[in-house]
Amino acid sequence: MFTIFALGAAGAGEAAAEGHFNGGDIIFQLVAFLILLALLRKFAWTPIMNIMKERADHISNEISGAEQKNLEAGKLIEEQRVLLKQARQEAQSLIENAKKIGEQQKEEIITTARNEAIRLKESARKEIEQEKDQAVAALRDQVASLSVMIASKVIEKELNEQAQEKLISDYLKEAGDNR
Repeated sequence: MFTIFALGAAGAGEAAAEGHFNGGDIIFQLVAFLILLALLRKFAWTPIMNIMKERADHISNEISGAEQKNLEAGKLIEEQRVLLKQARQEAQSLIENAKKIGEQQKEEIITTARNEAIRLKESARKEIEQEKDQAVAALRDQVASLSVMIASKVIEKELNEQAQEKLISDYLKEAGDNR
């Protein structure tokens, strides 16, 4: 093929050197050039264009895929932000609830302690009152028995006034020592 083209070019060069115009050579060269263009188009240009089109399609698909992945990543980031915000709110809520429960327990403990202190005070007062009543009752019993004893002794002895006073003071001293 190149041989034909080369012969045609050589013939044109000879014709130009002789100084006359050779239209047949030009037509031959034009036909050879058109055949060469047709062959190049069929065997080189079309496959190259197909390869270029495939490459452009591949690059376009890669760009579209990257944009899609970028959008998905943006959505995931936004979802993560929302989840993080919710987690922070839940944590704050848990902290506040724990504080409230702690305050309630503190108040319950204080109230229980106060009630227990009041109960213990009241119990101690009642116990003191009972012991006081028992002591007064015991003292009355002793005074009554002493009075009876003094009266029986006075009756047994008829004494004069001085002897009675001495007897009473002796018995009172004896009663005081018994306590």
